[in-house]
Amino acid sequence: MSKKILQLDPVHPAFKNVLEAAGWTITDGLKLTPLQCSDVISQFDGILIKSRFKIDNEILAETGNLKFIARNGVGVEHIDLDLCEKKGIEVITAPEGSRDAVAEHAIGMILMLLNNLHRVNEQVRIGKWIREPNRGIELSERTIGIIGFGNMGSSFAKKLSGFGCRILAYDKYKTGFGSDFVEECSLEKIFSVCDVISLHVPLTEETHYMFDEAFINKFKNEFYLINTSRGKVVKTDDLVQGIIGGKIKGCCLDVLEYETGSFETFYGEGEHAEMPTPLQYLLRSDRVVLSPHIAGWTYESDRKIAQTLAAKINSKY
Repeated sequence: MSKKILQLDPVHPAFKNVLEAAGWTITDGLKLTPLQCSDVISQFDGILIKSRFKIDNEILAETGNLKFIARNGVGVEHIDLDLCEKKGIEVITAPEGSRDAVAEHAIGMILMLLNNLHRVNEQVRIGKWIREPNRGIELSERTIGIIGFGNMGSSFAKKLSGFGCRILAYDKYKTGFGSDFVEECSLEKIFSVCDVISLHVPLTEETHYMFDEAFINKFKNEFYLINTSRGKVVKTDDLVQGIIGGKIKGCCLDVLEYETGSFETFYGEGEHAEMPTPLQYLLRSDRVVLSPHIAGWTYESDRKIAQTLAAKINSKY
């Protein structure tokens, strides 16, 4: 009997090509509603989803033969992991597929901010040739603190190693990862010496609003923030107050707490007057570099995520 996967979100063709060659049947469920999905899910060995709706008790009421959920990406905050564990359903992710893309994007953002490229690009386009006020800051002179040293954090450190900067990293759940180019350290040391902070943690109850006023006030030095993890890890109101007060010299945000659950849109849909005050500040500030949750969004990562998921499914099932 053919092994079957219900595909609920778009994925690179490599996913289907690899698995069909191995005898899997991929069924198109891109237009299914959550209720329709719940009605048919028991007929499949696995489902493929990105983030268009939550995988909760409504979806998993009758799981039948379901063995796994393949997440086309990294974060799993929209999947009820406790329920999956109780039902014996494995959740498969593919952080390996987008780690290089995220790392390169984070470096691009901080270089853009430190060298005022977001500002000078606009100035030159309108005929302004302003040099001295746009003097840059060298990344090689900075001490970088990485919080979270999984696939994304470690790839970021590796990419940074060629810049000659000092790299420190902290991970609450991981030890023994120090190397020639990264120093494993405590969170307290990051607070005491770092002047660029990059967040690479998943969104959990523990990390929700982890970066708040109390967290900011623990830093000895003024610092820059990079967040390519999840928007709700950072309390935006406290971030803005940190920028206004001068403790935060600037920030690079690929993610915002105002994004919808699917990450496809964010609050206000461009109507600034209806947006929260902290978000309005971020949009106006030239000390802020923003992108629309695309750090892991490259042509290469699209293919690599699909290939990684397919390989993991083939190796286990």
